[in-house]
Amino acid sequence: MDKIILFFTSMGFGFAVAAPVGPMALLCMRRTLARGWIFGAATGAGIAVADSVFATLAAFGLATVSDVVLAHERLLHGLAGVFLLYLGLKTFFPSNSSDTSDQSRGLLGSWPAAFLSALLLTLSNPPTIILFAAIFATLAPKSGFDPTIAFLTVAGIFAGSLSWWAGLTAVVSTFRNAIGPSTRRWIDWIAGGVLAGLGCLALWSVV
Repeated sequence: MDKIILFFTSMGFGFAVAAPVGPMALLCMRRTLARGWIFGAATGAGIAVADSVFATLAAFGLATVSDVVLAHERLLHGLAGVFLLYLGLKTFFPSNSSDTSDQSRGLLGSWPAAFLSALLLTLSNPPTIILFAAIFATLAPKSGFDPTIAFLTVAGIFAGSLSWWAGLTAVVSTFRNAIGPSTRRWIDWIAGGVLAGLGCLALWSVV
């Protein structure tokens, strides 16, 4: 029973970590609107997997790996800034191809790229390890984490994060067909501007 409670508590933490609106939420919503639910789901899955990687590093005390990742924080933030700027400009100035043709081409080809890009972009934020370390300090039983408990905790965080992204994708996808081309264009401009702005801020922080 204690392990079940730990799993659902960890799931709540995973949900809470994923829920704040930020560049990844904006990216997930925009991809869902522009290309359909499979791209939004792939983006959310990539973020959830990245959260699980950070949670695993914290849970199993992989200090050496964590130190290496944190030591390259500036480089990773710089790469993330460049990628966010690229995504923002690409969103602000979309290609002339229609959403339908883009989705038909991308069903087998582009959604893995959506997953991979979301995974790498989320992994470019090493301080998340510290956040999960704090979470594990809160959840740690008096006897400490054995491999089974650590695995259940990471699984709970993954399930919580994934449930948030699945829910967000489902909600946005439901309203996708109700949004006309003109409204989508405005959404692209706003989303592109915000993503590009966040990319510039990330680059500025490492200068």
